[in-house]
Amino acid sequence: MQNSKTTEAKIATERSPVVAIMGHIDHGKSTLLSYIRKSKEPLNEAGGITQHISAYEVEHTTKEGKTQSITFIDTPGHEAFSGIRKRGASVADVAVLVVSAEDGVKPQTIEALHSIRDSHTPFIVAINKIDKEGADINKTKQSLAENEVYLEGWGGDIPVVALSAKTGEGVPDLLDMIILVAELENLTGDRNVLASGIVIESNRDTKKGITATCIIKNGTIEKGMYITSGTAIAPVRIMENYLGKQIDKASFSNPIRIIGWDELPVVGDHFDVYDNREKAREAVEAQKEKLANKKSNDHGNIYSEGVLMLPILVKADTGSSLEAVINQIKKLDTETVKPQVISSGIGTITENDIRLATGTLKAIVIGFSVKVDSPAKNLAERNEIEIKTFDIIYKMTEWLEEVIKTKTPKVQKEETTGRAKILKIFSKTKDKQILGGRVENGKIALGAQVKITRRDADIGEGKIRELQQQKSSTDEVREGSEFGAMIVSNIEIAPGDH
Repeated sequence: MQNSKTTEAKIATERSPVVAIMGHIDHGKSTLLSYIRKSKEPLNEAGGITQHISAYEVEHTTKEGKTQSITFIDTPGHEAFSGIRKRGASVADVAVLVVSAEDGVKPQTIEALHSIRDSHTPFIVAINKIDKEGADINKTKQSLAENEVYLEGWGGDIPVVALSAKTGEGVPDLLDMIILVAELENLTGDRNVLASGIVIESNRDTKKGITATCIIKNGTIEKGMYITSGTAIAPVRIMENYLGKQIDKASFSNPIRIIGWDELPVVGDHFDVYDNREKAREAVEAQKEKLANKKSNDHGNIYSEGVLMLPILVKADTGSSLEAVINQIKKLDTETVKPQVISSGIGTITENDIRLATGTLKAIVIGFSVKVDSPAKNLAERNEIEIKTFDIIYKMTEWLEEVIKTKTPKVQKEETTGRAKILKIFSKTKDKQILGGRVENGKIALGAQVKITRRDADIGEGKIRELQQQKSSTDEVREGSEFGAMIVSNIEIAPGDH
């Protein structure tokens, strides 16, 4: 069977916790993780925003002298990465909700909290930035209570630790609390079964090929085995730990990177390990058949008349970024313009992408943290295909919102400002008619468009070219007053018309 080694007995042993660091943008999640890793090197962030899931392994010795390994997942804070963040909570055994002592609860704090609760993950609140001048721990606790987060000592049982990710004050207490919460969860694993877990990141490297970062939730993986995720498969030849060092074997709670997949695994999908190629291929074929059946029953998107489809081709640097960009594009639907991702992928924007974008409806090509090769640029210029690249997701959103505004059809709105009865026709020259009338209600104005009615039936339209009241030119005539006017219209107006 896939999930057991028949030569060894199943033995459940304690396993290390997988911990998701979650919270609002700029509340110090990455700084906290950097301190925990005892690293002075800044994490790779664009615009100060973590845009990928990353996993790191650390060891901590508690006050009681117990040494425990902890795997940390750093999840993006920007709202566009909610899908990634939800996945971070679902793969984690314990979540840490980071809240700034300066700012209190913010929109992404609430969103992260929903993700944690939806996945039923036990969590700890870390009140960060207590070293700041504007820090107010009690006010932050009150802010959390107002959002139904009831902390220990504040009418609830949710553990809370006040800390400074910058100075390190309180960080050992947080690590102690993580280990305590993990012990209460009684986390176990079996080293004698074949590994399974979740893909938390994937990307395409021009030198290494397709790689995927995985968190092992149970079992063991060794070189020479085979790993599958969805329809993707890889022989386990090159396996790295979170530091990028090649390893021969890994077990539960370890973050690993597998290099050499035949296609890009979907971020968030489960992975399974097999001890031979045949079993792995059977699993992949079964998944392909399942997807084919689903596709045959999918009739696609149908757009109603009067709705403009805006085709978009997306390329991103990693699977999680790609998912976030596509999710953000989907949110930009309006009643009259529907952006639709016609193709998506990982890596550099190439000539083939531009060929795909050059269709009946020319697609916009969006790149996220990727480059555009020279042949693609040249072909795009020749075919007038627009390419835009971004490394901060909200900049992409702002730009695309403006594009949608320019594509939105302008709708004429008719508003009646007044009604007048025609009393006399003085002259007619081609389409110009001089007439006299009386305003029955509202007002009529110089330059206004007019609708001509006869016995309550519309017979045509015109425009007021000149307007007089008591033989003097005027800009408008109000209710109850008589006027003279030149109306430009192809319809012959008669006394009694309105």
